[in-house]
Amino acid sequence: MNSKTKNAQCKRCLGMFKEKEIYTIQQLQYRKSPSYQWTREFFDVLEIGEWDSFCESCMNYHKKISHDIWMKYCNSI
Repeated sequence: MNSKTKNAQCKRCLGMFKEKEIYTIQQLQYRKSPSYQWTREFFDVLEIGEWDSFCESCMNYHKKISHDIWMKYCNSI
């Protein structure tokens, strides 16, 4: 397959990108907080599965909103 072919689609923006550039919420398991279990539950509410594909920009968006919600939760307890 040609490495320049855009054959993957982002679930959020529906843009096409190269298969090697796929991001999933599984990659968020390596951040310090929130926990990956909390992250999975958060994305379940948004109907986003562990293996849904995102472009880098949309993955950064989801990473930020999940962290922001986590911080609001921590500050409210």
